[in-house]
Amino acid sequence: SKHTVNLDNRTATVTVRPFELEMGFQFELHVTVSGKKINVSEIPELSIPEDWMRDKLELYFYKIEQAGRGGEIENVTYDKESGTAVITFLRPG
Repeated sequence: SKHTVNLDNRTATVTVRPFELEMGFQFELHVTVSGKKINVSEIPELSIPEDWMRDKLELYFYKIEQAGRGGEIENVTYDKESGTAVITFLRPG
């Protein structure tokens, strides 16, 4: 569990210790689908920055693309106050 690390011509001995990750969170989304855009509503307010939420939404809909039910994402617009987002795909589908 001990390791030696060289940093800027200095040697440091470090010890690896297990740690617990905080639980993730799960939430339900309500979605309206059109040809190129998806309107997402009732997004719960979380204590994370807005750009993180946009990234989470993009990642979620990217995973749907990988399952063959979406497409390449062009843009994610997120409005924290209203709890809504618009996911825009490059091509209708």
